Amino acid sequence: MQVDFNKNNDGLVPAIIQDATTQKVLMLGYMNEAALKKTQETKKVTFFSRSKQRLWTKGEESENYLNLVDIKVDCDNDTLLVQAKPVGHTCHKGDDTCWAEPNEQRFGFLSDLEQIIKDRKDNPENQASYVASLFRKGINKIAQKVGEEAVETVIEAKDDNEQRFLNESADLLFHYLILLQAKGYKLADIVEVLGSRHE
Repeated sequence: MQVDFNKNNDGLVPAIIQDATTQKVLMLGYMNEAALKKTQETKKVTFFSRSKQRLWTKGEESENYLNLVDIKVDCDNDTLLVQAKPVGHTCHKGDDTCWAEPNEQRFGFLSDLEQIIKDRKDNPENQASYVASLFRKGINKIAQKVGEEAVETVIEAKDDNEQRFLNESADLLFHYLILLQAKGYKLADIVEVLGSRHE
């Protein structure tokens, strides 16, 4: 990995810190050659502090370390993307990120859909909502719907109508997300289990 520390007179390059799991940007710091070397050696993200004028390992006082996973350099060799696993919050103000955003794993539209399902669960009196009606009927009905959709997906998988297969697959996933909410879990919990099996 070639990093051009000489582009700026101060010998520093920006280091963007990203959670290796959630992909959320946690903070921005600056590294010189010594900070990069120490980060690689200790596996704890270390910066050059412009205010303290010395190397500074994130978490050296708070113990909210950033454990190194990977480092990439950009196309101009003058910016680092550091992937890490945070221990505790990253921001000195107590937030998950320096932009006061929660460091949650997101799955694009599926996360938005999960939130809608949660809202229906929290407001089951909504008579017009199909999802709310499932929550009113209870866990047995929800589990039954997942079973029905699973069978329909298997049936369509054995036929040649790709659109029907995709539609049934979508129905299965949708009802599975409802079942997860009914049991008090989220998609991130399942991803965590799968990730632990991969390690």
